[in-house]
Amino acid sequence: MKKNKFLTATLILMIGGLITKVLGFIIRIIYTRMVGSEAISLYSLVMPTYSLLLTIATLSLPIVISKLISENKYKSIKILANATLITLIIDILVILIVYFTKDFIANVLLNDSRCSPLLMAMALTFPFVSLASILKGYFYGKQKMLPHTISNIIEQIVRLLLIFLIIPSLTHKSIVDAVMGLILISIASELSSTVTFLCFLPKKFSIKKQDLKPDLNTSRDILSISLPTVSSRLIGNIGFFLEPIILTNILLFSGYTMPYILNEYGAYNAYSISLLAMPSFFISAISSSLLPEITKFFYQHNYQMVKRRFKQAMILSFITGLLFSSVIFIFREPLLISLYNTSNGAQYIKILAPFFVLFYLEGPLQSVLQGLGEAKNCMYITLIAIIVKLLVMSFLSLVHIGMYALVIAEIINIFIVVYLCYNCIKKRLANL
Repeated sequence: MKKNKFLTATLILMIGGLITKVLGFIIRIIYTRMVGSEAISLYSLVMPTYSLLLTIATLSLPIVISKLISENKYKSIKILANATLITLIIDILVILIVYFTKDFIANVLLNDSRCSPLLMAMALTFPFVSLASILKGYFYGKQKMLPHTISNIIEQIVRLLLIFLIIPSLTHKSIVDAVMGLILISIASELSSTVTFLCFLPKKFSIKKQDLKPDLNTSRDILSISLPTVSSRLIGNIGFFLEPIILTNILLFSGYTMPYILNEYGAYNAYSISLLAMPSFFISAISSSLLPEITKFFYQHNYQMVKRRFKQAMILSFITGLLFSSVIFIFREPLLISLYNTSNGAQYIKILAPFFVLFYLEGPLQSVLQGLGEAKNCMYITLIAIIVKLLVMSFLSLVHIGMYALVIAEIINIFIVVYLCYNCIKKRLANL
């Protein structure tokens, strides 16, 4: 019965993820053809900064709430109320920080003044993303994956409709307006996701005044899980944030032109990595189903089931990664042309694809570590991997191999994360 619940939850998320990913690709194709490569390159340039700030604003809430609800230590409404209060305070602080630093980030760090209004637009989406994340974590913890699946599909449909309605008129104005339009559309799509989650809340979801009051113990538990978890993601996103800044400046110093850097970095991120990460919804489904399972069995001292779930997740993730990496490697050019109307980035996929089999193991490995209460080790592993990646990228950028410096650094990063995570879990399970 327990096995069926785990596999059922994973299957629901996989099917929903497939539909969502297909809709996401349709959106990307339509948007790319509407606005052109320059707008995509501009969007790719600000995305690392957005990811970094969003990590801070959302505090890894789906993971935190899922873990707490799986342990069943507090009432669900108390966890949700305290998480909402914490994240709204942080969202306001982050928005204010962005408001006062957007020009500096755009002009000095990203070397493009057009990024300034885009950063402000991104900051305004944080409260809406955070609220949806809190509800997502609740349903993950209850191991009810259908609400998440339906909300994702509705969110993508709303996004698609608004792109058709809004983006064409903005494209005629300017590239910045077109990119900003896509960013602000996220507010409406996140609201649709939140409304969908609210519709799935149980009818017996009674709310008492005492549960809505801030509770020190609940808040402490949220932060004790959140801070190491968000630190790990924050380190990863700081690396992602620094990546284009370091790469751009060193390549400019080495004699490359800004148009070349924008074009190649845009192709690498928007086309190569995007295509290789296509099956990530399968891995995300496994990771999301795995976390509450590992947490629950570990909390119940059922270590045999913890080990079984770990093995199942590794086998399933490896097979999925091997299948998709092989297909993408073989059909890289036809896939890029059919999806993005370009073959840019095919040369990077040729090198990256064989190693992306290991990349698909990262999510489940980190979920197991978090379920075992090893969020701090996740943080240290991420820190080591990011430092090595940036150092390798910086050195190779000086030897005139262009964007391949980033490609090689990415492969080394994948090896480090997978090896250290697996080694840490192996040692932890050996002591159970």
